[in-house]
Amino acid sequence: MIFSAIFTILGLSVFEAISSIDNAVINAEVLSTMGHKARKWFLLWGFLIAVIVVRGVLPFIIVWGFNPSLSASQVLSAAWSSDPIVHESIVKSAPILLVAGGIFLLFLFLHWLFLEDKHFGLPKTEKFFLKKGIWFYTIVSILLTFVCWFALKQTPMMAFGAVIGSTLFFITHGFKQNAEAEEKSLSTSARSDLSKLFFLEIIDATFSIDSVLGAFAFTLSVPLILLGNGLGAYLVRKLTIGNIENIKKYVLLKNGAMYSILVLGIIMLLQSFGYEIPEYISPLLTITIITFFFLKSKKLLRNK
Repeated sequence: MIFSAIFTILGLSVFEAISSIDNAVINAEVLSTMGHKARKWFLLWGFLIAVIVVRGVLPFIIVWGFNPSLSASQVLSAAWSSDPIVHESIVKSAPILLVAGGIFLLFLFLHWLFLEDKHFGLPKTEKFFLKKGIWFYTIVSILLTFVCWFALKQTPMMAFGAVIGSTLFFITHGFKQNAEAEEKSLSTSARSDLSKLFFLEIIDATFSIDSVLGAFAFTLSVPLILLGNGLGAYLVRKLTIGNIENIKKYVLLKNGAMYSILVLGIIMLLQSFGYEIPEYISPLLTITIITFFFLKSKKLLRNK
């Protein structure tokens, strides 16, 4: 039991750290244009807001949102509670939460595969799909239709959960696209440090949704999610803010994060339809995939 929890936390922290690299790059670019005092404030208080407020509160809000019959205190104590009502409510809501997270993660992966510029980790496959970018919206629409069709046979709320996952993807995708454009203007503008700090906090909250939703593929235990995501967020800030140029040299880490997202999305969809998958599978596959692309990145560096 303890080993399983530690392994889950390790998998969560690796997934959080790697999937947050894009966020860290934006942070580093904007921070380089800010004064020392503002940078110091962001690295301390911005980190506490990112971990405690965003990654700490968001999982509870998600669980509560899918379990409206529970009180706030019941949601907070759900991980340690022996109340059968609490346990039964979370078990019943799990398929809705999992199908929403699964759709969100699959859309995220497919958008990267079809539409985003990338370094090619699996050249033949990724080049082929990048040339077929026009098919992205067709593929995700068909996917959502099929998932909703089968979900309706389970319960209408599961189909609604799939639609929620789709909606969340397009909302957060819009924010991220705006963030990339805004980051370029902030890097060269004379805006106040306060406005830049506000921008970084909003973007950090947007990017955190990916890792928080993906965390439910590892476990439904909110305390484990808090520990894993918190550790991952700490690692990525510690490693990337001061060493961002070195981290960017490992060009295939993003590929590892995206293929992990694909696997986690599939696992969440399977679990939502009642397939039992051992808890160790998600962290094991995540660590294996990211290690594979990290080693490919090192090989590319050596060849250069």
